[in-house]
Amino acid sequence: MFVPLIFLLCSLIASPVYALTATELNLTVIQRIFPEANRLGTPPAGTIALPVFHDHELLGYAIETDRGIRIPAYSGKSINALLGLKLDGTLAGVKILEHHEPILLVGIPEQKLFEFADQYTGKHVGAKIRVGISKQPGITSMDAISGATVTVIVLNQTIMRNALAVAHSLNLVKGPPKMMTPIAPASVKRELFEPLDWTALLENGGVRQLKLTRGEIDAVFQGTVAENVDQATPNEKEEIFIDLYYAVLNIPSIGRNLLGEERYKTLMSELKPGEHALLVVANGRYSFKGSGFVRGGIFDRFTLQQGESTITFRDLDYQNLGEIPNTPPFTERALYIIRDRHQFDLGQIWQIELLVRRQTGPLDSVFTSFRSDYQAPAKYLNLPPPPPVLPVSLTLSGMTTDSENSADPLLSTTPEEPLWVEIWRLHLFQIIVLGISLLGLLLLLFFQDWFSRRPHFLHTFRRIYLAYTLIFIGWYSLGQLSIVNVLTFSNAVMHGFHWDLFLMDPMLFILWGFVAVTTLLWGRGVFCGWLCPFGALQELVNDLARWLKLRQWELPFTLHEKLWAIKYIIFLGLFGISLESLSHAELLSEVEPFKTVITLGFKREWPFVLYASLLIAIAIPLRKFYCRYLCPLGAALAIPSRMQQFYWLKRRKDCGNPCQICANECEIQAIHPTGDINTNECHYCLDCQSTYYDSYKCPPLIQRRKKH
Repeated sequence: MFVPLIFLLCSLIASPVYALTATELNLTVIQRIFPEANRLGTPPAGTIALPVFHDHELLGYAIETDRGIRIPAYSGKSINALLGLKLDGTLAGVKILEHHEPILLVGIPEQKLFEFADQYTGKHVGAKIRVGISKQPGITSMDAISGATVTVIVLNQTIMRNALAVAHSLNLVKGPPKMMTPIAPASVKRELFEPLDWTALLENGGVRQLKLTRGEIDAVFQGTVAENVDQATPNEKEEIFIDLYYAVLNIPSIGRNLLGEERYKTLMSELKPGEHALLVVANGRYSFKGSGFVRGGIFDRFTLQQGESTITFRDLDYQNLGEIPNTPPFTERALYIIRDRHQFDLGQIWQIELLVRRQTGPLDSVFTSFRSDYQAPAKYLNLPPPPPVLPVSLTLSGMTTDSENSADPLLSTTPEEPLWVEIWRLHLFQIIVLGISLLGLLLLLFFQDWFSRRPHFLHTFRRIYLAYTLIFIGWYSLGQLSIVNVLTFSNAVMHGFHWDLFLMDPMLFILWGFVAVTTLLWGRGVFCGWLCPFGALQELVNDLARWLKLRQWELPFTLHEKLWAIKYIIFLGLFGISLESLSHAELLSEVEPFKTVITLGFKREWPFVLYASLLIAIAIPLRKFYCRYLCPLGAALAIPSRMQQFYWLKRRKDCGNPCQICANECEIQAIHPTGDINTNECHYCLDCQSTYYDSYKCPPLIQRRKKH
């Protein structure tokens, strides 16, 4: 009873105030921001602002951000928010309507996002708001969310850009914004090249520097809860915290001098028109790459600002340069690609922003940020003549009000190839390693009789493979399959299937393809016994316990057989809930500890960690307890296993009557006392097959050997 109680507690803590979709936007929703509202008006022509009234008194305007400027967040989709705009240009409130951020679905409570949005109440649309601590004059600081900095940075941009645009269109702020007539961006003088060394590039501004000492960092956090965290001693105040340099490589006098002729040509040939290459190198104790730099992740510490636009870099935009011969030695090097969709203008001034974090608790952090300007030397650029400055009223006319099709014009792009193709290309190393390992497993399955006759080699190979599954597939590649994948696939089939959605993650796509094939040929045991990282962790923990000669439990077969049904009940419950609400099913899928243990590495609230740790602890005396009795994914895979086309596991007529050796030795009790193997529960460890060929363990073979 203790395990279900812990799971229930986890579910309650994770339960969000469920976000509303755009289709449910009505007076009731708007009253969450304007409590006195009793009717809504008609949006003025050319705007997305919905007038909000109390009788005949205009209280302000309601704005749905997905009908205006949409900025992709961590998930690749925008965060849809409801903004309340007062007549004096201040925000009456911000409420999240819909988001698809995975880190908030699997690790960080959604309530933290709602609390972040609440900070905008009372802020003016013209305020300069920055996420994290800032002591610069005229800058308003916002508390960030540890582990979701990219999400809140994008949300900040979404809120402020939409609010400011609507405020100008309705003349709620003084004076119309100054907008320059559209001009072409500056272009690089390709024919101009000057041989310059590192020092000369620093002097002429081709390379810029951001240098921070530990004492400067301590000064910024002074007066906050992070004041005494990692504080430098008096002798350490002058130590380098980070010494960072950055430059745009498109300019020949910069790129050729730093990279060399051949590397520069190769890099330029890879860039599309309108794209720019940004070199970032650094020394010091702080990494600019950041905690979000994982497979499919985002560099959450380093961003680029130009005007009102914030450019964040994903791993798709990153290249590891290795050693750079024409620069001083650096401990950290990166090359970022500024994509053409950002409409970056090298001729205009821009800034880098470095986010610095101090962790004050298991899930709490305090943030600050530092900026440094960059202005490319004018002599290297073809600058267009300055256009006349015209006062133009900024409206949203011409933008569609269809939340599915509208988009920020600054972010729109028509890529030449699907995004998933580029993702697969950038994850080539992981794909190759995974492909080789799956090929090796496939060979073992086809030639299992040969391996089963060599039990020592088989057991050694299996332990190594389980360690690989846990470390590489699980913790490194985040390739843990989940019941959420099954529910998402089922939902997509019923509501419009698109291959692109599933091709976006090559590791999961390849694994699911392999599991689909092997399930039909060998049953679900191939995945559960060889390719599930959490299953591998349980098995390795139990092996260690057996090596330490810790006592093992074995349930009576009648009880064990009844407990099998629990995981099928859990799966059917989740599947039924997903038909009504996929988000509710995703929440309840926390019965899986995969996200806590594999995806987030135990960096969660204590009830989740306690629940996962309890399951691992139970696996010490009771082998793979979770897999055998609770796993809804195992239940889901057992259903198509009934269509298994071949039966590879060999049995003899003596199995079960009278011989019970295999049944007694099966560590997950998948063999009935009758001698039959339940393929729905078998994890395909092949131990029974080793016994089948062992002339010193299998009674029929023992008798045959004695006769000979």
